[in-house]
Amino acid sequence: MGALSHLRVVEIGSSAATGYCARLFADFGADVQKVEPAGGDPLRRSAPLTAGGQSAWFAFLSFNKSSIVIDCTDADAIKQVTGLIENCDILIDGRDIDCADCPTVDVAAIRERCPALIYLGASWFGFDGPYSAFVATDSTIRALAGLIKLAGPVEGPPLHAPDFQTGILAGLWGFIAAASSVMARMQRGVGRSWSLNLFESMLALSEYQMSQAIERGEVRRIGTNRFWPNFPAGIYETKNGWVGITTITPAQWRAFCDMLSLSELVGDPAFLLGADRLQHLDHIERQFIPKLKRRTAHDWFAEGRKRKIPIVIVPKISDLLLDPEKKARGAIVAVRFGPEDGQTIGSMQRLTSTPPRRGGKVPDPAEQQVFANNLKPRKPSAVTARGGIGHSEKVLQGTRVIDFSMGWAGPLCTRIFADLGADVIKIEAIQYPDWWRGVDRKSSYVNDQMYEKTLRFCMMNRNKRGITLDLTRPRGLALAKALVAQGDIVVDNYSVDVLPKLGLGYDVLRKLCPRLIVMSMSAFGSRSAHRSCRAYGSTFEQGSGLPSVIGNEDGPPVMSHIAFGDAVGGLNGCAAVLIALIHARETGQGQFIDLAQIECMLPFLAPWLTVHSIDGKAPPRYGNRHPQFVPHGCFRCAGDDNWIVIAATDAEMWQRLATVIGRSDWAADASLNCADGRRAIEHLVEKAVEGWTITRHADQAMSELQAAKVAAGVARLPIDLLNDRHLGSRGFLQQIERAFIGLHPQPSMPIREDAKPYPIRTPAPTLGQHNQEILSGLLGLSDEEIVQLAREGIIGTKMLSEDELARTKEMSLHTPRRGRD
Repeated sequence: MGALSHLRVVEIGSSAATGYCARLFADFGADVQKVEPAGGDPLRRSAPLTAGGQSAWFAFLSFNKSSIVIDCTDADAIKQVTGLIENCDILIDGRDIDCADCPTVDVAAIRERCPALIYLGASWFGFDGPYSAFVATDSTIRALAGLIKLAGPVEGPPLHAPDFQTGILAGLWGFIAAASSVMARMQRGVGRSWSLNLFESMLALSEYQMSQAIERGEVRRIGTNRFWPNFPAGIYETKNGWVGITTITPAQWRAFCDMLSLSELVGDPAFLLGADRLQHLDHIERQFIPKLKRRTAHDWFAEGRKRKIPIVIVPKISDLLLDPEKKARGAIVAVRFGPEDGQTIGSMQRLTSTPPRRGGKVPDPAEQQVFANNLKPRKPSAVTARGGIGHSEKVLQGTRVIDFSMGWAGPLCTRIFADLGADVIKIEAIQYPDWWRGVDRKSSYVNDQMYEKTLRFCMMNRNKRGITLDLTRPRGLALAKALVAQGDIVVDNYSVDVLPKLGLGYDVLRKLCPRLIVMSMSAFGSRSAHRSCRAYGSTFEQGSGLPSVIGNEDGPPVMSHIAFGDAVGGLNGCAAVLIALIHARETGQGQFIDLAQIECMLPFLAPWLTVHSIDGKAPPRYGNRHPQFVPHGCFRCAGDDNWIVIAATDAEMWQRLATVIGRSDWAADASLNCADGRRAIEHLVEKAVEGWTITRHADQAMSELQAAKVAAGVARLPIDLLNDRHLGSRGFLQQIERAFIGLHPQPSMPIREDAKPYPIRTPAPTLGQHNQEILSGLLGLSDEEIVQLAREGIIGTKMLSEDELARTKEMSLHTPRRGRD
């Protein structure tokens, strides 16, 4: 019996986002009923296909679900679907992506009759705004979201992956909305209704570079496997294999130079910070690339581990399938679909007390799968509501999170909890504050309080309260434990040994509060053979295997984002905690979550891995082409470095595209109605499409194509999103006032309960801003005790410079230690 085995979920319509959302429920035991038309879900025909003609993408999205086939021409079709929905807890609706011949149902009327029902409806762009009527694909969405233009060669075209990304990110957001509503229903008995916007879902990956663009100006594409503002942070060839390298801190840069005997670089102050190194990237690469080719990828990985440099081997799909650790942890699991047995990607939410199902079967059309939780007839949860469906309370109101995380992944996870109403208390130290305040410890940086002026920190830490505690001191540690004892959730994204060495391991924390949920968001997992390796979001992408299927056939493995793994880890972490929180509220039992952030990247390559597990062939690399859609690519438009992504997803869209570009002969040619027919002349089609786009500005080309219902999206830069007309019309960017920065934009969540986004209540805390409020109000300390804590440097509101930190360490070495509580 899984953590969610008391829930029944109905999935209607067809989309990867709603399919993945529902699969996350199935992973933890929910009874998921997938409604399909007589011809089956269109995703059953989605490429890539196995040798047996089965869709590997559909298999990944659908194992452990049951299938109910309802013919919309049947006189009882509406009654059948309505009956299913009235007997479920959660309705996940993808009809606005693809109706898939689902009978019309009146969801509003059903919710009036069944107020405990939780509803999630997905759309590409929402139901208002300039893009609301646009047709879309995964790639056109990513283009508009600023996720394509910065990747690939300087001269272009931008290089991007063929799909399988939007559905994963949006599915996670949808699950967060629905799972948090389960929590709220436990308290009030009433379900919630959510809209999920796929376009806005992808902006979780863009918002970092949006913040950097606000502070530093426009960021442009600087080459394959190169991303501003850190360098080196890319993939490089070795004597045998490829390695991913990321150096951010001055210490990592010095260690990297020492490893490669680059004495002429290590001593140059102009190269100390990544943004400075970027100004000389060609010169620096000429120094180290030849040296990397003298040893193997395994050699450099070992050296990086020894020197605490984030270096990782870039694996091929075949390497992943041979990795015993990934199978042992359930990251790769067995799956059966039709007559074929293969492997796919399992659950990333590694709950230790209530683990997910490991593998399973993909249902045939109309096949009911029998699990322990659906053997008996059941009724939806009883309604014990105080009032009707209307409500004003946030879904996680009354939940407390103790946040030890820093950077991007952990703070994004806890930010979502804060946005949804939880009381999130962020713990930093004046000695070692959140590194997204800046890694520069020079006196000038600290004295000018530049650490309070970084917009990226403000974006990730809004709606939280902030406190400083020196956890290396007994009194600071005792106060941290006192806070944990009053919490529901603890989150950290340090290396696996950091909190245990401080005396804050799970074995200690669970004794303070048995219902406590503790999540470690480490790079590789707490028991991994690589548990001590350093990593960033870029490392997770490099080491996931995803770059091996992106790019051109004769090119290197290609990264698609500066730190893809950070936002992905944050969303997966949030989903994992919500599952554990539901279980804790049901049973009173907390648990430990061992989230490995590198595993969170694996779903993006799931279909390629599944196909390879069956046929053993190396996955083809399509460049900007697509295994199913022809044409599909990134095409040059008029002006400097202007591009548009265009895709023809079926025969009708192809005919409309051919007509728009002036090739009515192609539109009338029946042999080109199938993708295989167009594939034979794909280069001619692409040349004709670009001959048309090059005469138009990108937005003009998009408008003309969308008017003809052809999927197209301008390849935006992150800075362009600040003035995006669709986001502006929906109020997606909220203007927030904060000390040291003033008025600045903040992105909203892509999940909404009404027409407006969830409001941002408070800006990110300044360092130690809520020390008095929390120490006095929550822990009951007197003013005198708080003053003494500040005098001893256990708390504070000013970051210590490098010199001050050194003096503090020196003093502590010569100060006799006294016993303390």
